[in-house]
Amino acid sequence: MGSEKNRDIRLKRRPLGLPTPDDFEQVEGDVPAPGPGQILVRNLFMSVDPYMRGRMMDRESYVPPFQLGEVLQGGAVGKVVATNGNNQFQAGDAVLSMNGWREWYLSDGAGLQKIDTTHLPIQAYLGTLGMPGLTAYAGLLRIGALKEKERVFVSAASGAVGSVVCQIAKNKGCRVVGSAGSAEKCAYLLNELKIDDVINYRETSDLAAAVADAMPSGIDVYFDNVGGSHLEAALGNMRQFGRIVACGMIEQYNATEPPPGPNNFINIVGRSLTMRGFIVIDQMDMMESFVRDMGAWIAEGKMIWREEIRNGIENAPSALIGLFKGENLGKMLVKLSDDTPA
Repeated sequence: MGSEKNRDIRLKRRPLGLPTPDDFEQVEGDVPAPGPGQILVRNLFMSVDPYMRGRMMDRESYVPPFQLGEVLQGGAVGKVVATNGNNQFQAGDAVLSMNGWREWYLSDGAGLQKIDTTHLPIQAYLGTLGMPGLTAYAGLLRIGALKEKERVFVSAASGAVGSVVCQIAKNKGCRVVGSAGSAEKCAYLLNELKIDDVINYRETSDLAAAVADAMPSGIDVYFDNVGGSHLEAALGNMRQFGRIVACGMIEQYNATEPPPGPNNFINIVGRSLTMRGFIVIDQMDMMESFVRDMGAWIAEGKMIWREEIRNGIENAPSALIGLFKGENLGKMLVKLSDDTPA
């Protein structure tokens, strides 16, 4: 590819607490040439997601930990630039992969998914039409067993997952209350996503009371992206036979010692609550219905989204760190290249 270089980001050391730029290193090399049966892909956008923090720890989990000195992994969308005897793909194909944190890569096609960008921007497949969207869809409808016209509380409601949860619940005729950490995010939830009420958790000294004020009839489904104080507040306001969807607990991802648990877990017994965690990779059988329903909602103007885009692979670490500081409104993305592969 001429004089163009290939840059990638690697884990230099395992973070202690909130990651810092010094935990990462950028490595530069030549753009590789595809060997027999291979394709060369140039990434256009990559995703950063909260779950990546867990993979930076050397512990057993549902996905293997990142290895020191190796290129990090994550969702990415790009275009095929060249092929060498691979009949599955041709130059110009748009593809979705887990080969993020790098500008170029070679593949034999395994694990790559062709995507249709005729009517939607390619990066939508990293957000609303990708894993965050499916997480919201499966979490709310299957794990949360949502029924029409129920009362739904969503934490981190303006984020990539939470914002989709809010809109699906509204599309099902539910009363929806969301929490967020800034006036701008709260305004987005009210004015653009049209949810029923919002709570700026940074401006309340008693989150449980704020939830009670916003939801005087209680909560049927709590979609938990935060854990900690939000989970405790929700437990205090759940209705009989309510359901708690444990999707994420970003409040404690960077904790350096075990945080205290909610002091009111006893409500699970007295109110006959169900609390269930889930991983989106176990919900892939819902992909067909997800694509069908999401396509219909988008066409009807009932599903919108925001993106926070940082430019350049060198800004990928700060984009990830920014997630934990609440810097994103909607899906956090890193733009790696314009759609003009050399």
